[in-house]
Amino acid sequence: QVQLVESGGGLVQPGGSLRLSCAASGSIFSINFMGWYRQAPGKEREPVAIITNDGSTNYADSVKGRFTISRYNAKNTVVLQMNSLKPEDTAVYYCYWNFVNGGSWGQGTQVTVSS
Repeated sequence: QVQLVESGGGLVQPGGSLRLSCAASGSIFSINFMGWYRQAPGKEREPVAIITNDGSTNYADSVKGRFTISRYNAKNTVVLQMNSLKPEDTAVYYCYWNFVNGGSWGQGTQVTVSS
């Protein structure tokens, strides 16, 4: 079992920045990829950023150039740096790790972009 704990959400003004962290604990091995997803009210959960085991990254078109995903292997942590935030980025952000034998979700952290 792998447990994921997110932190770093909150309220920020448009144009501001936030940094989300996802720390993993438990039996961690055979990772395929790690990522961040988000779900806004009334909408389906959608992928935001993915980083594979070999370090390749992929971003949703809506966040390209503004968000950066990074991993820190020694700390079993994945970070999402979010800059130039927009009101439409408001959502609950979830961390997800995919393994050879399944996946694990974090509990989610609220990000609200509002003036």
